[in-house]
Amino acid sequence: MPARVISVIGGSDSSPANLDLAERVGVEIARRGAVLCCGGLGGIMEAACRGAKREGGQTLGILPTDVKEHANEFVDIAVPTGLGYARNFLVAKTGDAVIALDGSAGTLSEIAIAWFSNKPVISLVPSGGWAAKLAGERIDDRRADAIYAAASPEEAVEMVFQAMNWK
Repeated sequence: MPARVISVIGGSDSSPANLDLAERVGVEIARRGAVLCCGGLGGIMEAACRGAKREGGQTLGILPTDVKEHANEFVDIAVPTGLGYARNFLVAKTGDAVIALDGSAGTLSEIAIAWFSNKPVISLVPSGGWAAKLAGERIDDRRADAIYAAASPEEAVEMVFQAMNWK
């Protein structure tokens, strides 16, 4: 059976409170035995990876550059793409589900990609940004569900497990 993968998306420049939320998401993903995928750089991505590594989890960073060494220090497997923002497509497609924190235009693009790829999208509402703006919303009519609204990191990961019917 392939590994369970959860993509964590969010900005490279975020508040200390949001970085704490991201780290807690990473901890919970690792505790539940899933692999954390992200864009591999700083901010939300680094904090989530740090949390996962603290719990002995595995992390995958899909980088926008051609250089593996650009990955944050908590990435186990760095995938240099040289694709710039187009790597957002790969981050969203790699996860079985996506957890969004905060975020600007890059996060918005990843949410849309996950949505049209029929992947569950969970928003961590207290983080603000596009994640909070889209919580509970349907982006378009191609799906009957909406973006899940989670109040805590633990609830966000639990929502992934419920949406994916994982035990």
